[in-house]
Amino acid sequence: MNRDEMLEKVRQAMPEKRFIHTLGVEETAIKLAKIYFESEEKASIAAILHDYAKYIDDAKARDIIVQEKMNPEFLRYQNAIWHAPVGAYLAEHEFGITDEAILDAIRWHTTGTENMSTLDKIIFLADYTEPGRDFPCVDEARKITAASLDKGMLFALGRTIGYLASKEQPIFPDTFLAYNHYAFLIKEGDVLKFE
Repeated sequence: MNRDEMLEKVRQAMPEKRFIHTLGVEETAIKLAKIYFESEEKASIAAILHDYAKYIDDAKARDIIVQEKMNPEFLRYQNAIWHAPVGAYLAEHEFGITDEAILDAIRWHTTGTENMSTLDKIIFLADYTEPGRDFPCVDEARKITAASLDKGMLFALGRTIGYLASKEQPIFPDTFLAYNHYAFLIKEGDVLKFE
């Protein structure tokens, strides 16, 4: 399936506003791929497909999670995070994507996890900082991400955890693991200290 066919199928699966977001994520992911020497093609595909499952019926998403023996913890949390693992499944089964790097980038773009690949971080942060995003500190997030993916992850995860906590929402365990991973990386000097 070529890019245009992929885009058309994705367009049909979501409202126009979400499709515009998807195009913004793709644009940002390609830009970050250039900066961080990642495959632009993989970044493009993962970005195009990252929200493909966002609007599928909850019952269908739940069935996929159960039938495919995905982490059952997903079902304890809000359905807003289900579209990531379900999206990875649909990317493979409806679009024929077999590259695990692309599938993982889709799988982890909402919660994050420990030891994310460069592509994983690019998709997570492209989703967080694409041009249509407009929230306090988004410009700071863009600037930090352009300088360091790891510092961008720490910033985005910290703000996400803070936001969810302020709404008294449960936070998926992998999000804490990811945050701690980047906090330790920076504290231990594996990347420049967060300023």
